[in-house]
Amino acid sequence: MTSLSKDRLWSARFIRQRLSGKQSNRMNAVTTNLCNGHLARLHSRESNIVSIDGGEFDYINWIRAQTRDHDAVPIGIGDDAAAVRFPSADDCLVAVDMLMEGTHFTIPAASAEQIGRKALAVNLSDIAAMAGRPRFALVSVALNRQHGSEFAQQLFVGLEHLADEFDVTLIGGDTNIWDGPFVVSVTIMGEETGSGPVARSGAKAGDWILATGRFGGSLNGKHFTFQPRVREALELHQTVSLHAMIDVSDGLAADLLHILDESNVGAVLNADAVPISGAAQSADDGRSPLVHALADGEDFELLFTVAADDGRRLIDSPPVAVELTKIGEIVEQKTRVLIDAAGQRLPLTRTGWEHSF
Repeated sequence: MTSLSKDRLWSARFIRQRLSGKQSNRMNAVTTNLCNGHLARLHSRESNIVSIDGGEFDYINWIRAQTRDHDAVPIGIGDDAAAVRFPSADDCLVAVDMLMEGTHFTIPAASAEQIGRKALAVNLSDIAAMAGRPRFALVSVALNRQHGSEFAQQLFVGLEHLADEFDVTLIGGDTNIWDGPFVVSVTIMGEETGSGPVARSGAKAGDWILATGRFGGSLNGKHFTFQPRVREALELHQTVSLHAMIDVSDGLAADLLHILDESNVGAVLNADAVPISGAAQSADDGRSPLVHALADGEDFELLFTVAADDGRRLIDSPPVAVELTKIGEIVEQKTRVLIDAAGQRLPLTRTGWEHSF
């Protein structure tokens, strides 16, 4: 499969307000109609599941029928590569993530729509971690023929729903059908914003370590339903100077250590300050809520460092609706310390998820 494209005339901000029931009084009739049109398209796409008797080309043709041309995609589906237009000549951000049946999900415990949504969501989270704006995505799948064509279509529905919300255009990919486990890989392209991409390598001694949201217990469902923090990252990037940032996928402790390694600094993390989710607090598996928060991963919250003065500004007057918490500070020495509830200084170790041979 080469390229897929989508015409988007609606605003993700308006859609979000519409879905949450918090539509702004300032939204005029035109934007209301656009949002209604978006919801109608989502309903139409869900109801357009058909029987596909052929193979991958019929599936590609079905996808093509669900999409529209976009001014930013002068060459779309039907060629060996897509051509896309970026609004500026600044750097292009590129990320890729792969989800595998048996490792990241099981079927039928996870639905095709859930898998499709997550496949794009994890990539959106990577662009958020760089304070970028996502623009285009390519999707490659290895479909198990036993799952059938309806599974393949529902996968697209879940993915495209989230693409609609974040104004991301699907421009291509590759489709294969076999007898092995299902695999989906998404490559995303985005544009830099503000003062440029926020890397992991900019943390400085004296920085505050801040995080959005709460941590732990993601396998209870959050790893499928989490909201990529794209908008929050853009607001933070506009408000203060972000020194370093990462999205928490491997685990809070592991991902903080990624920042420390890349920045060549140390940190003191306060255990009492770590915001712990209700799912982690109610877990009954012999592990403490703190261990869940530090090690579970797949929270997809933002973890970032800022100068102390900027940290105070964010805590006192947060520019985002999501919870912001100071959980520690960056230190010059390469010490990695966790201060527990009793005041003991413990080594901060790399706990969390890591693929291994």
